[in-house]
Amino acid sequence: MQRGTIARWVSALVVAMGVSSPAIADDWPQWLGPQRDGVWRETGILRKFPPGGPKVLWRTPIGAGYTGPAVAEGRVFVMDRITEGGRPVVSNSFSRGGGKGTERVLCLDASNGQILWKHEYECTYRIMYPLGPRCTPTVHEGKVYTLGAMGDLFCFQADNGKVLWSKKLPQEYKIDVPPAGYATHPVIYKDKLICMVGGDGSTVVAFNKDTGKEVWRAVSATEPGYCPPMLIDLAGKPVLIAWDPEHLNALDPDTGEILWSKPFRCQMNMNIVAPRLEGDKLFISSYFNNSMVLKLYPTQKPTAEVIWGGREKPVTRSQGLNAMMCTPFIRDGYIYGICSKGELRCVKLDTGERIWETLAPTTGGRGVQWANAFLVPNGDVWFLANEKGELIIARLTPQGYEELDRAKILEPTHLAGGREVVWSHPAFANGCLFARNDKEIVCVDLRAK
Repeated sequence: MQRGTIARWVSALVVAMGVSSPAIADDWPQWLGPQRDGVWRETGILRKFPPGGPKVLWRTPIGAGYTGPAVAEGRVFVMDRITEGGRPVVSNSFSRGGGKGTERVLCLDASNGQILWKHEYECTYRIMYPLGPRCTPTVHEGKVYTLGAMGDLFCFQADNGKVLWSKKLPQEYKIDVPPAGYATHPVIYKDKLICMVGGDGSTVVAFNKDTGKEVWRAVSATEPGYCPPMLIDLAGKPVLIAWDPEHLNALDPDTGEILWSKPFRCQMNMNIVAPRLEGDKLFISSYFNNSMVLKLYPTQKPTAEVIWGGREKPVTRSQGLNAMMCTPFIRDGYIYGICSKGELRCVKLDTGERIWETLAPTTGGRGVQWANAFLVPNGDVWFLANEKGELIIARLTPQGYEELDRAKILEPTHLAGGREVVWSHPAFANGCLFARNDKEIVCVDLRAK
């Protein structure tokens, strides 16, 4: 779709929604949005919900899964799973199972939720948390890339669902599927699709995005882990950050050359949240192993120095951030993130000192293991999508947490930790929220009127 066509489609959608004033519209074509940083940059967005909550524009039934939606060029892409015979998913999330079933890739019309096409394939699960696929689709230049929980990698033509190429990563690379399945959203760089695959020398693999042919492979680790590969800009030079459960690695994304590597061993291989960069400081965090900040040096041969955290300069139990699944944010020298039992914390980037914490957006009371909310800033406010299916508007500053409004969007449907939760990162695009649980995906109007 050409840029003019996109503009006409957005204008038509704005009119159809009855929006009186124009706003800057944007897609959400991959995990964490257009720039893969979780920032919603659209303007004309409400700061308080209308009476009764925001308007739901459409609802479409889908199956189970953790996959967040991607929104691009008038389409919504999401994955789900249908179990054989429709039987319930095993309640013990730590037992490897799931049995026979079908993974599906769904393409919906963003304006009304109608399913435009779907692709399904048999996929037997033998993993923990066997609810469904994890990775958000990646949409780029008319193609959509998906990675299923058992390592089924696909490239589709976005407008009609034609399979352009596919791979079964465990079979091709002769590796075991990670215990909790593949959860590392692939990233596009130039003509490459970069994936965390696994194995000796192939933990990170770059494929030609148009043909699927391997371009380079790098890094050896016992498992690929669960942290997606991330591209950062270091003094005008692109650097790929690939964090496996044993090391934080910096690679040349053109060649796969390892520029530097720092040890950071994660208990139970639970490296989940993405690294964050502000200036020359790179931050990582994990549930069991606290956090670490590195200072990056963009020399001819890039290097990194540990400022605090990790094995080299461990912090106390009252410092840092033990993030589980919500990728933290850094703003003006302060880190904001959800800690191990749902505590939203503000931490100083330079020292790891905790400034404040609150359970208000997650549990509202006592801490609960892995209680979660996803943080998405939009201008001077933040949208927090919590595991209760609520959407919160708040301000986060070094002075504290100020809640402006909240509304119920979805019903929690997945049993985890003795409670029902929504653990899927939503998309924010074209003035709307696109969110899913294990029964439906919804589109909610968030435009200011």
